[in-house]
Amino acid sequence: MKYIYLLRWLTWPIRYFFSIVKRKLGKLDLLRVEVFVVLGNSSHIFVKGRVVEAYKQSRPSDKNTTLHNILATLRRYAGSSVPEAKVELTVGDLKETLITDEEGVFEVLYELNSEASKSIKTVQLSLLPEEGLKPEAASVTKEILRFNKEYPRAIISDIDDTIIISKATNIQEKFWLSVSKNAYTRRPFPGVSDLYRLLSANGDFPVFYVSSSDWNLFDLIQDFMKYRNIPMGPILLKDRHMSLRNIWKSGGGSHEHKVEKIAFLMDFYPELNFVLIGDSGQHDPEIYAEIIGKYKHRVEGVYIRQVGAIDLSREKELNDLLPENKIAWVKNSTDAIDHAKTYLPL
Repeated sequence: MKYIYLLRWLTWPIRYFFSIVKRKLGKLDLLRVEVFVVLGNSSHIFVKGRVVEAYKQSRPSDKNTTLHNILATLRRYAGSSVPEAKVELTVGDLKETLITDEEGVFEVLYELNSEASKSIKTVQLSLLPEEGLKPEAASVTKEILRFNKEYPRAIISDIDDTIIISKATNIQEKFWLSVSKNAYTRRPFPGVSDLYRLLSANGDFPVFYVSSSDWNLFDLIQDFMKYRNIPMGPILLKDRHMSLRNIWKSGGGSHEHKVEKIAFLMDFYPELNFVLIGDSGQHDPEIYAEIIGKYKHRVEGVYIRQVGAIDLSREKELNDLLPENKIAWVKNSTDAIDHAKTYLPL
């Protein structure tokens, strides 16, 4: 996706200006409040979403042509996000006004007292009335996802080349896969559904997905997981606040955001232990090494799918951080399943 990231970075001033002008002239289409994630613990809730024009996207199908999928990708990336829009967050009897950033994204870590945290099950978000802004729906209600020590394990997983074949080490192949396929025609690695259902007790334990894909792919990733029977869970993707240097360096900006998001999850749910899953194609081993350095006693296991040539020195650096058999470098999901059945308390 490097070239899509690069194109969006170069055209951002034009898109931002165009969105402002359309708003001033009252030419924006109906607006949608998209809620990406709502998490809760004993004292806080975390909410993230965005305000965009309510573009119409056809449902994915395994019968869609390549041209159909390319046009769907263009629609996904061409929609106007709405900066400086006001979104009202309602939590029980409390209200908070959120302001979207230059990409239309809003985010808040909201503190609650312990009584409210236990009793409140949902949040409501609505676009506040302003000239030129017309909401698609009056409000959106979302469940607060809470996980505590009753869950013996949680999983944090990468997405590209970990659950979905993305060819992330080959920019041209990755680009073509991204634009020419849809959620039903993208392929998972064999056995991924079985592995994740084993580790999560058939979806009963929380699974978090952290990726360097951007939020425009949120619906595609959700549809892919549902279609492929992969356990659903909160998805944390990459904001597009990035430099030209970082885009070209890594093919989608710095991966430091993955460290930050994983650390946030581990801090937000301090009672949970985690299994980390990734691949060796890019930076997952180094990212997980950094996480282990901060949260060693809360990492129950690590699974790295081997991509390309084996790098023994790289493997040793990660293996030395945890006791023997806590880290497995695997060729496929079958290897990971065999290891988990032997060494993890299932």
